[in-house]
Amino acid sequence: MSISNITIFMPSMLTLIGIPGLESVQCWIGIPFCAMYLIAMIGNSLLLFIIKSERRLHEPMYIFVGLLGITDIALATTIMPKMLGIFWFHVPQIYFDSCLLQMGLIHMFQGIESGILLAMALDRYVAICYPLRHSGIFTHQLVAQIGAIITLRAAILVAPGLVLIKCKFQFYHTTTISHSYCEHMAIVKLAAENVRVNKIYGLFVAFAVAGFDLTFITLSYIQIFFTVFRLPQKEARLKAFNTCIAHICVFLQFYLLAFFSFFTHRFGAHVPPYIHILFSSLYLLVPPFLNPLVYGAKTKQIRIHVVKMFCS
Repeated sequence: MSISNITIFMPSMLTLIGIPGLESVQCWIGIPFCAMYLIAMIGNSLLLFIIKSERRLHEPMYIFVGLLGITDIALATTIMPKMLGIFWFHVPQIYFDSCLLQMGLIHMFQGIESGILLAMALDRYVAICYPLRHSGIFTHQLVAQIGAIITLRAAILVAPGLVLIKCKFQFYHTTTISHSYCEHMAIVKLAAENVRVNKIYGLFVAFAVAGFDLTFITLSYIQIFFTVFRLPQKEARLKAFNTCIAHICVFLQFYLLAFFSFFTHRFGAHVPPYIHILFSSLYLLVPPFLNPLVYGAKTKQIRIHVVKMFCS
């Protein structure tokens, strides 16, 4: 039997089934997801407005927080409209090219967010370990260059994965994706051809981004903790450590969810599919939801301006 008789040739449409095993309650699952999305949009927009309008917040640390907010808005908006369309309006179909575009944007924004977290760790490292040189090193020009490099790195690493799927695969076992959004491995598993190169490249990108960034974030904080614990006064130690708490909370929840989603998708054969899909969806939605809350609560300058805004 020829391959064309048992497979689908270059499908133009794909079907996202949402959360496999929980199709009957997806309409209810969409309510907290929608609430988190709205809070993420409002919180990050408020954060951006405060940083833009207050000149005293035009410092590298807050500029990176603003870039993180822009990335969070873009990431959440890339997945939520379609996801709510599946949950509430029973519109699971998506064009193949649109699915690839969504996949590329999701992974690009994830890479950008990881790069921004690394830049924020380096900013805290210089601010605490070399405070007198911080303003001379982290200029606005350097911050702009870092932002451009982070974006370019993410785009360059994601693009080959899209090309490999679009140009390499012609035959697919099915057009049904057991997921609530278009994810790299979920699409690759549909192919009826050799997917070894795609799997290897996916692993390479994951470890090139997360492995590189997480290594240097960890090294930065090791140096920061050594410097903080050598400070003679307890108040100085607490003040220095407080400037890092928000960033530590944000990068821990980002990477813990990322690694759980990554390893269960590739090696969690005994994990129920709905558990994996729920955590994968939360991995993309929780950071945009929590980041403005964490920075609003833990960063004194932002908290003061939020209070002033609501009081006025």
